[in-house]
Amino acid sequence: MISTAPRGSLRRRVVVVAASTLAVGTISAVVPTPAIVSASAATTTAVSTAGQVAATGTVSAVEASVAVPTARTAPSATRTVASTRAGMVAPFRFGTVGYNQWWAKRLMTTRYHWRSTAQFGCLVRLWNFESHWNHRAHNRRSGAHGIPQALPGSKMRSAGSDWRTNPVTQIAWGLSYVKKRYATPCGALSHYYRHGWY
Repeated sequence: MISTAPRGSLRRRVVVVAASTLAVGTISAVVPTPAIVSASAATTTAVSTAGQVAATGTVSAVEASVAVPTARTAPSATRTVASTRAGMVAPFRFGTVGYNQWWAKRLMTTRYHWRSTAQFGCLVRLWNFESHWNHRAHNRRSGAHGIPQALPGSKMRSAGSDWRTNPVTQIAWGLSYVKKRYATPCGALSHYYRHGWY
């Protein structure tokens, strides 16, 4: 059935699906869409959109019309790596470049307040030179390991016991190192350009 919302209304017209179960997550994982609700739904239904980081919108079902979801906000960041990992889910597959850069950007902004795109761009270039953002990168000659190419790799143990295999632990250690030694990612990149290492 098609809704009969007034022409000037802010509500969208929606085809109502009468089914006992509807997998909205698979539809919204590809393209975020308003939720589809049955005509017998309660007045207000909370809906989570898959593929968005902790994004929750509220959808009202009034005469089978659906309101546009409310603005999405990112969850508040936490201090430790363990609780940060528990609080957020990256929208990329574990260990991919996208996943690693997504975590780096979040940790940069929440821990060090490096919010400019210039600082993130410097970090991307720096760690592209070092490891191409591969958390399994290992230099057999020097012993450097991981995304930041810590030398020796065991230095990253201070950020977590899973330093060999967890990109988030490596990123957390690498950002801490950059902050202590060079103040910012652009400072570290500038040093890298002058000396070939950081």
